[in-house]
Amino acid sequence: MRISCAHCEYYFVTHDPERPWGCRRFGFKSHVLPNFAVKNATGMDCAYYSIRKNRVMHRKKFKNGNTHSR
Repeated sequence: MRISCAHCEYYFVTHDPERPWGCRRFGFKSHVLPNFAVKNATGMDCAYYSIRKNRVMHRKKFKNGNTHSR
């Protein structure tokens, strides 16, 4: 299985142009994607990879069918 940080619950994007990606589980930011940084440091795939759960947003529908009021 190929690990994709974009689908991991610990992955985040920073506002730091020098280190734009990070991993909350390992607690670092890097200039390369975290899965490559972990692979380079340990020689193994990331042990903490966990697929992000999709959040379901429930919106209240108004009588006219809209989901927001203006």
